[in-house]
Amino acid sequence: MSVAIVIAAELREGSGKGPARATRRAGKVPGVIYGAKQAPISIQLDPRVVWAQITKSGFFTQLFDVDLGKDGKHRCLARDIQMHPVTDQPIHVDFMRVSADHAIHVKIPVHFANELKSPGIKRGGVLNVELHEIEVRCSPDHIPHEFLVDLTGLEIGHSIHLKDLNLPAGVVPYHLASSVTVASIAAPTVARAETEEAAAPEAAG
Repeated sequence: MSVAIVIAAELREGSGKGPARATRRAGKVPGVIYGAKQAPISIQLDPRVVWAQITKSGFFTQLFDVDLGKDGKHRCLARDIQMHPVTDQPIHVDFMRVSADHAIHVKIPVHFANELKSPGIKRGGVLNVELHEIEVRCSPDHIPHEFLVDLTGLEIGHSIHLKDLNLPAGVVPYHLASSVTVASIAAPTVARAETEEAAAPEAAG
């Protein structure tokens, strides 16, 4: 079960570009909480709080309890974050309210482990990743932070399919067949190129 992280925030007045710029001038990061058929709430956060979370893996799959003090807590997922094009600092965060009673769609990153334990890769094979993330439907309390693919023992020509990932109970792929390829180990690029070049004159003749 996913555990929510509590982050402190404050209500802010107004919405739109003008109030957001004023919030940033005051040293805060503007944001909004929306969804669950409730009115949006404009908030502001300490940039250090935001930075501490976005530098961790799984920011968009992590449950947050946004704590507004006397104005209550809102259980949310981060749905979007805007970064300054020059300083690369966060300048706006969107949070979406979630409820354990309603399933949501969320994209889960795919990571790979034990590349050095794959005989195919050790012989020069190339890991071709077809899906860097997989969209699933699940309860907010059961969001996986990642799908980890173990490459131990895999040879050149081996493919990993969605059905090989053993998704947790209650986590269902969204609009993806179980046979779709997540990744494969291809023959070394140089060797494949040499084979294609050798075949070219024969084809021409």
